[in-house]
Amino acid sequence: MPNPAGTRQNIISAVLRIIGQDGVAAVTNRRIAQEAGVSLGSVTYHFATQHDLLRESLLHFVEEETGRFTELAARGREEGIDLKGAAALVGQVAEGTGFDSTHLAPFELYVQAGRDPALREAAAECFAAYDRLAASVLAALGVPDAEEAASTVVALVFGMQLRRLATGSSAESLVDALLLLARGASGGR
Repeated sequence: MPNPAGTRQNIISAVLRIIGQDGVAAVTNRRIAQEAGVSLGSVTYHFATQHDLLRESLLHFVEEETGRFTELAARGREEGIDLKGAAALVGQVAEGTGFDSTHLAPFELYVQAGRDPALREAAAECFAAYDRLAASVLAALGVPDAEEAASTVVALVFGMQLRRLATGSSAESLVDALLLLARGASGGR
């Protein structure tokens, strides 16, 4: 008997791969069905509209990423990581994050949200999750007003990752920028 949750997950994964390979315009039900190895009817059964597909794909990616980053942050708190160690850890994560089709897809979806108001709510939910995670890490590091600084940190990480994507540069500049920002936010400590 088919597993509906598994089918839905296969469809979402296929959408992220397609977007990362060829952009949002390449997302068609036929291509999704072929990529996911499901029937065309399964795609429309699980997702009534393309907006539903794009929204759920974006939210799924961010849920996976924030879960992974939350685990890393918790481990850092348990081990008593300091500001420099936290920045180095972010650099390691950034350097280890390949720009494969699945990791390219969110950038495409965020740009698409700028064109498509139906995706903006999902994008806002995603950035709110990143902001909460950043605030948690900054608070654990003793940064005052961690919640206020969180969105700036998230913007910096996204901007630096986009720069890495576009230029092929290393994550060292991300680490340096995070240290500069965090030191300023913590009063130079």
